[in-house]
Amino acid sequence: MRTFLECYPCFLSQALRAGRLATNDEVQIKRLLDEVGAMFQTIPLESSPAQSGRLIYRKVHEVTANPDPYRQIKQRNMQQALGLYPELKKIVARSEDSLLAAVRIAIAGNVIDLGVNHDFDIEKEIEAVLVKSFAVDDYKAFKDQLQRTRSVLYLADNAAECVFDRILIEEMKKPVTFAVRDRPVINDATREDAAKAGFGDRVTVVSSGTDAPGTVLETCSREFKELFYRSEFIISKGQGNYEALSGQHRPIFFMLKAKCAVVAADLGVAVGDIILKSING
Repeated sequence: MRTFLECYPCFLSQALRAGRLATNDEVQIKRLLDEVGAMFQTIPLESSPAQSGRLIYRKVHEVTANPDPYRQIKQRNMQQALGLYPELKKIVARSEDSLLAAVRIAIAGNVIDLGVNHDFDIEKEIEAVLVKSFAVDDYKAFKDQLQRTRSVLYLADNAAECVFDRILIEEMKKPVTFAVRDRPVINDATREDAAKAGFGDRVTVVSSGTDAPGTVLETCSREFKELFYRSEFIISKGQGNYEALSGQHRPIFFMLKAKCAVVAADLGVAVGDIILKSING
């Protein structure tokens, strides 16, 4: 997915929000906004928003000297998500289709996005997603391919979302490699966050090698790219991973909520819609 003109004011808004979390020094924040604005001259429309976001958040780190401005918010969201885990397990257990319920819960967790959607109510989101129709519904293909596959590559998105991913991973009952960001970017999941989510023995956590807010393959490690290209079943969570990978011809299932007009238009859906979209490799 390419960058659209509407992305540029969003980048500036994200830089301001991250800058205010990173420092109270308004001179530094003004410098940050000036430098991000100047970067727009060199950010081509052909690059994905995730590629551009990587440059923006690197600039936040460079100017403020704060490598993880969202750290405290991530910790609060993680504790809230872990508190919901027992009830989420009960919802899955009493569902007619437990796998479908787990998929819906995993997508509900995708609302925890501090880059685009910093104002959300996760409990209301769960209630809504459990009954909402998919705007793109490839669940049958998902279920059929899961039955045939030996293992799953699961591309993580946001930190607290890992708890919701855990629900789905436990329900799939397959060995899973769970790929996280190499370093903090926005509230995306790192190894530390995955550890807090409490995965069991079936899950192997790896770094994708990138600090982009999405799986931008050209910035990933050689080891991860080898894993990606040999994987027979890939779950891609969230908008950032969709932005980075929507042009790939791999066995990917995109799971997300469309939280901005640009991504929604690219998918052919409305803002707020939930998506389970297959790309056949």
